[in-house]
Amino acid sequence: MREIENRAYADSLGTAPDTPDAASASAHSQSRSRDVARAFDAFASSVTRLAGSPVAFGIAAITVLVWAVTGPLFHFSDGWQLVINTGTTIITFLMVFLIQQSQNKDSAAVHLKLNELLASHRAANNRLIGIEDASEDDLRRLAAAYLRLAGKAADCAESVDVDACIEESSSSHH
Repeated sequence: MREIENRAYADSLGTAPDTPDAASASAHSQSRSRDVARAFDAFASSVTRLAGSPVAFGIAAITVLVWAVTGPLFHFSDGWQLVINTGTTIITFLMVFLIQQSQNKDSAAVHLKLNELLASHRAANNRLIGIEDASEDDLRRLAAAYLRLAGKAADCAESVDVDACIEESSSSHH
């Protein structure tokens, strides 16, 4: 039961692409979309792990070394330069999407874990749950409020009211 709830929640976060018209989409096409998204996620995770490994770095370094050594054989021609430029451009272009997919997944997981910690701690400010969707100005005001809070906490030995500090920050900027 818990796994079904987790999967439904993950799908609602956009980890599986929505169909253009969800009301008229068949269950088969939705299932297929989820399968494609899961396959892409697994592929992106594997490639990202491999790309960050010492083996991948070694292969890349050897490739560049072989390319550099062959320069005199090809008289450092335009075609010789084009080989490395085209290869690195294509690899970089594709890796951007794979790394971004893995980063999005990791970021969502970290946010969910932090949200769970906030929700489970009695004294935590629950307004921070979902704060990643706030505007940059709101985030800066909140950061300033927490810096003031840290200053107040350093000045006195007793605890400082987080909510009051944030309310003070919000009311002074509206």
